[in-house]
Amino acid sequence: MALNNTYDARLQQETALGAGAQVLLLALIGTAIGMGPAGWLTGLAFAIATWAVLSRALHRSRLRSFGAANRVTLGRATLVGGVTALVADSFQSSPPVTLFVGLTAVALILDGVDGKVARRTGTSTPLGARFDMEVDAFLILVLSVYVSTQLGPWVLLIGGMRYVFVAAAKVWPWLTAALPPSTARKTVAALQGVLLLLAGADLLPHTANFGVAALALGLLVWSFGRDVLWLYRTSRIEESVAPRQVRELVAS
Repeated sequence: MALNNTYDARLQQETALGAGAQVLLLALIGTAIGMGPAGWLTGLAFAIATWAVLSRALHRSRLRSFGAANRVTLGRATLVGGVTALVADSFQSSPPVTLFVGLTAVALILDGVDGKVARRTGTSTPLGARFDMEVDAFLILVLSVYVSTQLGPWVLLIGGMRYVFVAAAKVWPWLTAALPPSTARKTVAALQGVLLLLAGADLLPHTANFGVAALALGLLVWSFGRDVLWLYRTSRIEESVAPRQVRELVAS
């Protein structure tokens, strides 16, 4: 029991360091651009929420080591917190494009690093995969909020689609079934951040930015639609097979 408590204490120290790094990043951003109350409060709320949720998840998982891959993801979450603060602050004043693009770009690049680190070190865990996925989803949500202020509220569909899917799974449990691996799904997911960043950087004409965001939404609708259709058909097949198996068991 004492050994488990030692491991748990070390893991909690990791999350605390992550929260500290988040506050430090906010301080640097605030000093550089004179960030307003909205940015500060949103950034701090993100840091506290990340620390609380991750600490609880680590305690439940009983992991013995935080792992290099999770450290990369935690670093990426820190950058996402910075982006979140900038987006919140953008409702009062436009953030420096260079800073916004820089933080987002590094966070997107690191998205391809933590998975490779986990596989190479043999430290892949369900918690790590979920942590990575949630950070990805939240970054897309934040970017869609930012781009929606330029192109319209329809862009929020990009960031909200994953959360709508999760909510729908509470009503239709067949949506929680495991999906087969798909390169297309991974590619579409990776493109969302890139396309939203391109549109949000406002380097292209308004019409082009609109087209980029529309492309992101179209790809996402196609990807989600294909997966939902597969899950539905699979659930129908399983429902039709189960009664037949029961009848065969009774007959035997």
